[in-house]
Amino acid sequence: MLSIVVARSRNGAIGRDGGLPWRLPTDLKRFRELTWGSTVLMGRRTFESLPDAFRPLPGRRNIVLSADPAYAPRDAEVMRDLDSALAACAAGGFVIGGSVTYRDTLPLVNRVYATEIHEDVPGDAFFPELSPEEWRCVDRSAPICENGRRFSFCTYERRS
Repeated sequence: MLSIVVARSRNGAIGRDGGLPWRLPTDLKRFRELTWGSTVLMGRRTFESLPDAFRPLPGRRNIVLSADPAYAPRDAEVMRDLDSALAACAAGGFVIGGSVTYRDTLPLVNRVYATEIHEDVPGDAFFPELSPEEWRCVDRSAPICENGRRFSFCTYERRS
């Protein structure tokens, strides 16, 4: 099963200027625990935004979506279209960004693991809204405070 992992602010921001608009080590630890040993699917800009020491993400099969036929990063598999990427993830895995990849895969997944920052944060990349008619929160952690930000871990499942 393919799932989404995202950290988003209350206004849906997921990124700013090619990076994360917050520093939350507890969120990064959860991300690692969720995705370790799995396949991760991401867009080219998300892949390029990863720190050099973590590109490709270690301990995971990295699949990068890019229509550019010349794009060939070392140690990652490049898929030229979403159908090919989905076929490569047939055994399951996680979509980890960015906004276009989230938008295109959200209708195809049944679970979203979200870190929800309890404030509006300026950004230039956004996660689509999870409609309460389509999605229900099945698990929510108590609020956590780290680096001046309050957030919770939430798991959403698609309604039948």
